[in-house]
Amino acid sequence: MRLRKSSRHALSCCDHDCSAPQTDERYRRVLWAALAVNLAMFLVEIVASIIAGSVSLRADALDFLADAANYAIALAVVGLALRWRARAALLKGGVMGLFGLWVAAGTVSHAITATVPRAELMGAIGLLALAANLAVAGLLYRYRAADSQAMSVWLCTRNDCIANIAVMVAGAGVWVSGSPWPDIAVAATIAGLGLSSALRIIRRARAELRGEPELFGAPAA
Repeated sequence: MRLRKSSRHALSCCDHDCSAPQTDERYRRVLWAALAVNLAMFLVEIVASIIAGSVSLRADALDFLADAANYAIALAVVGLALRWRARAALLKGGVMGLFGLWVAAGTVSHAITATVPRAELMGAIGLLALAANLAVAGLLYRYRAADSQAMSVWLCTRNDCIANIAVMVAGAGVWVSGSPWPDIAVAATIAGLGLSSALRIIRRARAELRGEPELFGAPAA
């Protein structure tokens, strides 16, 4: 997924990658595996969130669903020219931003009802989700800085690992305090993480579409 520089122009996105890069079949296999894992974990977590009454589990479940859609889009555009990968990343950044706003609204609603979730189920499902996401993150790590499209895939997985740890911490907090507020705080954190990552992806995708090569190789944190 290496970018090519034009000898005649410097500013056009297409000039940096007018044709599709050579497709990395290993990357395709990684994306298929990530898609399967995220769909499976969405089903597990959405059921668990209903049983546990946890808004942070529900937020994490919908994050898995959003990531599954992201991997599907990534599979559709892998091997295409940079401008198409950047456009896909721009779309995904917008979707991530909307997801963050939706989770924020759900968190406010849950704070009003103040239902205490089942802490033990939160912790167990959070641990299972963390194991799944760490496996996917390990597979994706080497591709994280290729372009905005690859960066968006990596950031989604990294955010999931952070969210899983936070859900387990929230479960412990609920168990100790008997209060729903740790659950609510984690859901709010997941919303903020989604919004900040969405802005980062959108900025890099727009830079690629404008043809700013100095940003292309910047690794994702």
